[in-house]
Amino acid sequence: MMQDPVLSRLKLIGEPWDIGPGGYQVGGFPPGWAEWNDKYRDTVREYWKGDNVSTDFAARLLGSGDLYDQRGRRPWASVNFITAHDGFTLNDLVSYNEKHNEANGEDNNDGHNDNRSYNYGAEGPTEDEGINAERERQKRNFLATLLFSHGTPMLLAGDEFGRSQMGNNNGYCQDSEISWIQWDGIPETGETLRAFTQHIIKLREQQPLLRRENWRDGMDIKWFNAGGGFQQSEHWDEGLTLGVYIGRADLQPVEGIWHDVLMLFNPFEGNVPFRIPQFGEGGWVLELTTSDSAKHGLVITREKDFELEGRSIALFRRP
Repeated sequence: MMQDPVLSRLKLIGEPWDIGPGGYQVGGFPPGWAEWNDKYRDTVREYWKGDNVSTDFAARLLGSGDLYDQRGRRPWASVNFITAHDGFTLNDLVSYNEKHNEANGEDNNDGHNDNRSYNYGAEGPTEDEGINAERERQKRNFLATLLFSHGTPMLLAGDEFGRSQMGNNNGYCQDSEISWIQWDGIPETGETLRAFTQHIIKLREQQPLLRRENWRDGMDIKWFNAGGGFQQSEHWDEGLTLGVYIGRADLQPVEGIWHDVLMLFNPFEGNVPFRIPQFGEGGWVLELTTSDSAKHGLVITREKDFELEGRSIALFRRP
């Protein structure tokens, strides 16, 4: 395919797994190919459930260099995704602990059983405002993680407004409301989520720091723990609350282009006081948070604790 005069000029994307010996080939394709990265999907799902996968999460966020920094491949080779055409939708990922495929006619035996999903206290739709708020926040966390990760983001149609398949994770056989995408009549929560998705897509488009193009680009990356100190080897096993600094001194001074960002991640249910590290010139401005509190524009100019709310992301930039 790489030698074909037509195919070699296209964007080639592999779904790099198949049945049989040697069928799993994530990271094994040659230069010129991008691949669906299921390790990204699984790790990010586990992280926001609160599973201890901090080191894997760090690698996935920064483009999965452990898989793709070889043989001349670049970060875009990793096609990052949370959900795809099979499996749960984003809404169902945070609404169901188990698959519900009864409508498929196979006694719920079809479809994947290892979904790494969580319903936050009720299976399926609920009128509990607390559970629904938790689910909406987790949707924002998944979408922000996806759009702020280096690599190529892949978004499942309908996830941007919370489409549901009613817990069905194998909807390919359905030509019904289970599999249809309802583009009109989107509820208010769906419109809010869509506006948030539009915003983070725009941020990614505008800011080179959020979409790395090369492993050898001079990018400065530092990981921090909640105490504000550098993340040491022993810290990776102690806690999941993380902070990452990403900077590039060689970016041209263009208005609106960031040279430094600081991202904080808290997958725990409770709030965590995160000591904001101060180095370089200037303090930090809170550009975005997935929490339910409106703190946009908050300025931190000295070392102090920032109340990082439970199950939330905070994105800071230089003023």
